[in-house]
Amino acid sequence: MPAVTGRGPARRGVLTVAAAGAAVVAAAPAARAAGAGGSGGPGRPGSWTTSWATAQTAPTATDTVASAGLTDGVCTATVRLSAGGRVRLRYGHAFGTVPVLIGPVTAGGRPVTFDGRRQAWLAAGASLTSDPVDGLRAPEGSALTVETRLPGPTGPLSFHRNTHASHSVDGARTTSVFLLTGVEVDGAHGPVLAVLGDSITEGVGTPDDADLRWPDQLARRLPGSAVANLGVSGNRLLLDDARFGPGGQARFDRDVLPLPGLRTVLVQLGVNDLQQPPSQTDASLVLAGYRQLVLRARNAGLRIVGSTITPFEGWTRWTPELDEVRQRINRAVRTGRLFDAVADLDAALRDPARPSRMRPAFDSGDGLHPDSSGHAALAGAVDRRHLL
Repeated sequence: MPAVTGRGPARRGVLTVAAAGAAVVAAAPAARAAGAGGSGGPGRPGSWTTSWATAQTAPTATDTVASAGLTDGVCTATVRLSAGGRVRLRYGHAFGTVPVLIGPVTAGGRPVTFDGRRQAWLAAGASLTSDPVDGLRAPEGSALTVETRLPGPTGPLSFHRNTHASHSVDGARTTSVFLLTGVEVDGAHGPVLAVLGDSITEGVGTPDDADLRWPDQLARRLPGSAVANLGVSGNRLLLDDARFGPGGQARFDRDVLPLPGLRTVLVQLGVNDLQQPPSQTDASLVLAGYRQLVLRARNAGLRIVGSTITPFEGWTRWTPELDEVRQRINRAVRTGRLFDAVADLDAALRDPARPSRMRPAFDSGDGLHPDSSGHAALAGAVDRRHLL
């Protein structure tokens, strides 16, 4: 694989990727300056980029730990980095109503400070970024353990419900991450990408602790890249949900735009707008939602890559009528020159003999979520030239 460089946006054209027949179609050129909205230019060694990230939702009554909060609790998260380098941490409390005291904190066993202090207040609705962790340089692709003490009482905690990886709260295993939203590094030298997605991006269909989610597999294909996984199970493009969080349009500004050094956002949303009640049967409304994300990304100086909606025949709420809406959306995405480029995830997964369903070899068993090999096919459907 040729080395990834920091050259300008991808040129107009059509490129074919040999990954389950997936085509990545380049669309309108993007003539935005490198580094707009970032810190020091994307993928430039020495600038800060998000190497691991997660998107938050508010707890519901069934999320007992997050809804009750903690008093003198310890949250431990072990996260897989994409790019490496010096490390700093980012915390967020998007749905908080009171400040939370953070700390002491360790990362990789080393003490973390905030403006030189071992503790800091995280304001409700705000974010908190640490100092660079003294003496810590994390290798690319490494696992980093972050231990956060919360003196509390915290009140309800903003969190990510299921990262498909093992963490702990006061020694008890959980797959949730509380308050920690990002690990930033200064060693990225390839594409800097955020994936705004749903459960397919989050990793449903892959085993816990295997790091086989398709954004993870994409990062391994792109040495030096920084990939932020902003997938939330059940997330929609157009509508908010009490459990699955604000829709993609509502969380774009909070989850995507603040990421340091970001160059490109890839949008993988839409299937839940179709299959979750109330089902969206007007393709034009989904396309209008995409257009709004395109406008906001370009206003921020970002490239934006769209994706086609993957097949889901076999899922409990699939109907032929919904599949026709999906096909209409996909045709418009492929041919409408809406995005700067298109990753054809539908082509990566669909069964040639029955395009309304995914290949049986890629199906995790529910008709909607691909297994680990299907996630590999999705990663292969993204052309790195469209991420620079």
